[in-house]
Amino acid sequence: METTDFTRRQAVAALAGSTLLAALPSRVFAQQQLPPLIKLVVGYSAGGPVDGAARLLAPALGQELGTQVIVDNRPGASGSVGGDAVAKAPPDAAMLFFGASPTITINPNIQRKMPFDPMKDLTPIAPLVDYTNVLVVNKDLPVHSVAELLAYAKARPGKVFYGSAGIGASNHLSGALLEKMTGVQLTHVPYKGSAPALADVMGGTVTMMFDIIATSRPFIQSGKLRALAVTSRQRNRMLPEVPTMIESGVVGYDVGGWFGLYGPARMDPALVARLNAAAQKAMAREEVAHRLREQGYEVWTGGADLLATKGQADRKLWAIASKGIEAE
Repeated sequence: METTDFTRRQAVAALAGSTLLAALPSRVFAQQQLPPLIKLVVGYSAGGPVDGAARLLAPALGQELGTQVIVDNRPGASGSVGGDAVAKAPPDAAMLFFGASPTITINPNIQRKMPFDPMKDLTPIAPLVDYTNVLVVNKDLPVHSVAELLAYAKARPGKVFYGSAGIGASNHLSGALLEKMTGVQLTHVPYKGSAPALADVMGGTVTMMFDIIATSRPFIQSGKLRALAVTSRQRNRMLPEVPTMIESGVVGYDVGGWFGLYGPARMDPALVARLNAAAQKAMAREEVAHRLREQGYEVWTGGADLLATKGQADRKLWAIASKGIEAE
């Protein structure tokens, strides 16, 4: 009898030990040392708005995590090249994705051979920033309002060129939406990032562009670009004198975007929670939040589930807006 009780106690102890070991990895992951170097992958070229926001986050995130975080630019296919690199990386946080919303929500609708599925192959970690675009034109263009631009374009069908960060980028679909809602015929010129596109608007190679306020505002203030309207429902506090597209007569035009932090698929939930907490603290730092707001961004924080839900909802929205558009 005593032997049986002893054996039973051994079995119970062994079972308890195995249960503890099964639960151990997540707890250990939450406390273990992170990689000495984390690459924050940006799917666009250096100098553009996505890159600029990522470079504000990287050092603050590194300090919160106690490790080094550097920006790794991998431009191409409207962010899909960078996103694919992270999707195929080990889920150990050595490589994270500073994802712009078009890569997550638009590309799956227009890229026939997209190398990964953002909803399946990436782990949402933390929402970071949301933003609106501003419609800018070359300073020498003889238009000073959206109404004048539309009249100018209708008189020159197909001869008004607009630049974007690439096929499927939010500034591309902003232009496509303007065509659908007003009946004007524009010609899209895709670039590998917003920076070279914006440079060509200033240089006169292309006529106009929907750009993030962060990068256009200095050139608007210096007179190198002319702002006609912002794409949000409300005016932006960084450009309070610039009307909205709705105020300008394009009823129902309300378009925005966001940035979020993602990791490879199958990341440990405890690691995700640790990264989320660090990202929220980094974004709450006054020097980070202030600089982002100065550039026209709004800090957007919350749990990983908020980012996942937003991504799914916007993917459905852009499926409608991008109908008929296919990336090469």
